[in-house]
Amino acid sequence: MPLISGPPPKPGDLIEFIRPFYQHWGIYVGDGYVVHLTDQEGWSSLSSALGGSAVVRKDLLESVANGCGYRVNNKYDQKTIPYPPQDVVKAALDLVGQTMPYSVTSANCEHFATELRYGKCFSDQVANVATYAAVGGVALASVITMFAFLRNKRQNQ
Repeated sequence: MPLISGPPPKPGDLIEFIRPFYQHWGIYVGDGYVVHLTDQEGWSSLSSALGGSAVVRKDLLESVANGCGYRVNNKYDQKTIPYPPQDVVKAALDLVGQTMPYSVTSANCEHFATELRYGKCFSDQVANVATYAAVGGVALASVITMFAFLRNKRQNQ
């Protein structure tokens, strides 16, 4: 699947790849290429989670998409002023080939890409998972409390 919505990418843009259970992120560097933090084979950052490290690669945008949709998503531009595109591209290209620490919660592909564009690490994926986990925990506690209440009520009758 190609570009799913919005404008075509320009150098320095954040590219969001829409995967089935998560999003993969990279920086568009021009001429159809993206720089991204990924496993050694270039498939995704998700498989890097087990190894604790990942590599910075420059790959064709369509190869990284690997049949999934993608879009330009400079979603933090309203929150933080991005660096000039030429600086983002140069910084991204300078990191190609380097192995970097990887953590789903603090050093993932979205953190990598946003740090290059803004000088700050952001990851809504991490924030959203934490929110969903907290809401799920509250819901589970409510269900357990309800069952305990009903059990005690039956025992007292």
